[in-house]
Amino acid sequence: MKKKSMIKKINEWKSKGYNISALQNKMSKLDRNKDFKKQKEIKRRAKIKAERDAKAAKKYAEMIEKQKNQRQKKQIEALKSAKQKVEMVKRKEMNAAKAAKEAKIREAKEERMEEIKKQKRIKAEKQRVEMAKKQAKIKAERDARAAKAMRKAKIRAAKKRARRTGKHKKSGHAKHTKHVKIKTAKAFAHQKEFHKEIHKEEYVRTGVPGFDSLFDKGFGIPSGMSVLVEGGPGSGKTIFCLSTVNGLCKQGKKCLYMSFEEPEERLVEHMENFNFRARDFIKRGLLRVKRFDALDVSRSVEALLSAAKKELLIEIDPVLFPEDYKPDFVVIDSLTSIASAFSGQESRFRIYMEQLFRYLENNKITNFLIREVATPAHVGSTFKEEGEAVSFLSDGIIVLYNVIYDSGQRGAALEILKMRGVGFARKLVDFKIINGKGVVVDSNKILKKEKQKGFQLT
Repeated sequence: MKKKSMIKKINEWKSKGYNISALQNKMSKLDRNKDFKKQKEIKRRAKIKAERDAKAAKKYAEMIEKQKNQRQKKQIEALKSAKQKVEMVKRKEMNAAKAAKEAKIREAKEERMEEIKKQKRIKAEKQRVEMAKKQAKIKAERDARAAKAMRKAKIRAAKKRARRTGKHKKSGHAKHTKHVKIKTAKAFAHQKEFHKEIHKEEYVRTGVPGFDSLFDKGFGIPSGMSVLVEGGPGSGKTIFCLSTVNGLCKQGKKCLYMSFEEPEERLVEHMENFNFRARDFIKRGLLRVKRFDALDVSRSVEALLSAAKKELLIEIDPVLFPEDYKPDFVVIDSLTSIASAFSGQESRFRIYMEQLFRYLENNKITNFLIREVATPAHVGSTFKEEGEAVSFLSDGIIVLYNVIYDSGQRGAALEILKMRGVGFARKLVDFKIINGKGVVVDSNKILKKEKQKGFQLT
């Protein structure tokens, strides 16, 4: 009941003389309830305001804290960036110092290499001069002895002519003739012994049956020569070289077989299968069979060229040859494998070949270098083999052919195409690979086409 209606009713009851105490109590109670609700509303609003103020204060505090954290984060990032800049500067200084040190070391190393190369060149030049002097001395002695023997032979011929014409005096004739005969015989014996000595020192007999007889007087290959042994696949190049190694080891010469294809054990087994005493030669230090990687050679040559600033005067001996073994004869099997490792680098391969031949020549090592050709390069073919320049660098060329007869049978033939310093038979001869013996050359059997029997070389 509202207050106005309550007052109106009280006035009505009062005019009528009714008891209005109950209504007055009810009105006072209503006033009290209204005050209570008002206070309650005031409290509620105060509470809401307090909560709102608390939230605002909390949000403000969080904002302040966030701003503080952001400032701290920026400060940390600034310090970190400054530290990184300092470290970067230090790193650059360290790298610069390291580069300077490495450059200094590299320059010192290059200077040492230049000095070593210079010393080696001087040493090689001295060796060449000494060898030239020695050879000139030997040639002069040989010419002098030959001239002396020729003079004595002329004297003997003159004496014979004098005896025939009767101009020679009878007195003391028999005594003088006997004296001349004795002197001439001594001269020829001395000359024969001298040629034997020259033959022993300056020529290498391979020991391959029938092969050495292709040379004048059976002398063999001149010592220190670099000889190419070339032919197609299956023509017998490796067996020919192994037979040569066997013959030289029997003579007490030290041989080194350098393989770039087959493993050592397989090559030793090949020799044993032909009754060559390979393991005995190895045990006695007369033979060493070693396998090499052609790619290692290519990388080593590239490194040496880089170290020498792309100069051509590099030394090959540290690339290939073992330092603890000094051979008299070397087989390199094969140049084809080495050339494949220099694929696309023809100039590198040519430099390597030039230096390899120079090393072999300076060390007076007689050597066979195997080269596989896809087709016979010397029977009219126009095919250009990779690394063809080695034919001009080599002192000799031995060519092995596969022979296909018109009947369908196959055979083998051998030819000495080139050999400096010695005469040789210019003919194509038959050879065979025989079990238990190896290569046997029939120097008297010349390969030629007949009416009923033609052939083709491959």
